[in-house]
Amino acid sequence: MTRQSATARRAEELLGAPVVATAPVAGGDICTATRLKLSDGRNVLMKTLTPAPAGFFEAEARGLAWLAESDGVAVPSVLATDDECVLLPWIETGKPTPDAAVDFGRRLAATHAAGADGWGALPDGFIGRLPLPNATAPTWAEFYATRRVLPYLKLARDRGHADAQQAVAVEGVVGRIGDLVPDEPPARLHGDLWNGNVLWGGDGTVSVIDPAAYAGHREVDLAMLALFGLPHLARVVDAYQETAPLAEGFEDRVGLHQLFPLLVHAAMFGGGYAARAAALAGRF
Repeated sequence: MTRQSATARRAEELLGAPVVATAPVAGGDICTATRLKLSDGRNVLMKTLTPAPAGFFEAEARGLAWLAESDGVAVPSVLATDDECVLLPWIETGKPTPDAAVDFGRRLAATHAAGADGWGALPDGFIGRLPLPNATAPTWAEFYATRRVLPYLKLARDRGHADAQQAVAVEGVVGRIGDLVPDEPPARLHGDLWNGNVLWGGDGTVSVIDPAAYAGHREVDLAMLALFGLPHLARVVDAYQETAPLAEGFEDRVGLHQLFPLLVHAAMFGGGYAARAAALAGRF
């Protein structure tokens, strides 16, 4: 590790502790990540984005704190934040294990069970660089349609990342969400729970990072885990089901709740994501 002076100075101002070394961390496609070694022996992760959208890191810190209120899945505590960065404890990762997967499934169920008062619950946030609207709605069907599916479908269309036929396919299922998804109270969601945001700690503890937190249907987090794959996913889901059984037909609805992340990816990256969303919508 060397010492990047500008990064170190900012961290020192926020943490009130000297930084003795820094090292870049690979993997992020939005923020620049840096590992910091402090003079007291602690290791810290610093994420920066310049310029960051207004409220970007505030939303991340708020989401982590909200998830931490539950006695559920582990989340890193926020050490410091400002308009262009957030600092978190460094998590030393290890190998995914079946036992850790079982514990993660149980803890995720506990996080979801912490619930919230109404759909949305938190102020508007971000998913990736995109705004994440969280204004409440009377039902999950309306919230999912108007806050999660349709905004990103429109953005994908506006950017030329989805065509008219794909839009018609997705729009065709929106009105049926209430008939397809069983009623449940709002769950406390991570909101962007793909494999890259799940850290398998070397001590056997699974932590989650980079939330796009809000109150929604718990099947959304599980559907996102399935969309991009997770080691030992079957064990995670089995342990979750033992703790908090899912409504009958959960497996058949996974594709419905994958429309949201697929359309977010379509809006951001283009590629074949809109076609995948349209194909899933066509099943319903």
